[in-house]
Amino acid sequence: MNMLLTNGFSVLKMPRDFRPMTDDEFFYYCQENPDHKFERAADGTIIVMGQTGGETGKRNSELIIDLGIWNRSTKLGFVFDSSTGFILPNGAVRSPDAAWVAAERWNALSSDERKKFPPLCPEFLVELMSESDVLRMAEDKMREYIDNGCRLAWLIDPKTETVRIYRSDGSVQVIQGFDNTLLGEDILPGFAFTLSLLR
Repeated sequence: MNMLLTNGFSVLKMPRDFRPMTDDEFFYYCQENPDHKFERAADGTIIVMGQTGGETGKRNSELIIDLGIWNRSTKLGFVFDSSTGFILPNGAVRSPDAAWVAAERWNALSSDERKKFPPLCPEFLVELMSESDVLRMAEDKMREYIDNGCRLAWLIDPKTETVRIYRSDGSVQVIQGFDNTLLGEDILPGFAFTLSLLR
């Protein structure tokens, strides 16, 4: 098994005759390698994600705190951090920086499904770009989320203070400047996030 570093992350290249891992095999592979964070593309390619730097970690915390406070008051669902892998309908396993799943969808999962990578796409999620992220690849990932059932997704780039809002109807709205406030719309009723917290 070889490792190839491209655009700030590593892709594990498997031998030609390598059989892609099942969902369970991939889950246990991740548990056996706790010092690394992995995602899996729909074609079975395993992607090694870089560790979060201090600034990105601080920003992620601001998002999780506000989303968690809103969720505790509404009790509409459950909030997940960037350590959680979700098995999307296309077979990819992705770990957004922040995610929210409605209570009825989470409660419909079996106990085993909850303990491993939940087989669903969150209704709402956030990807917070770091210095090494490539915009084109981040946009592709956001479209993948929407294509797999996400209803509202925010792609936030602190470097340029730009937010791209992806909606289930396929539209993408670009907001420039961290003097704005993002709303949860009808997906997260009453939720608002002040972008200036990410400066």
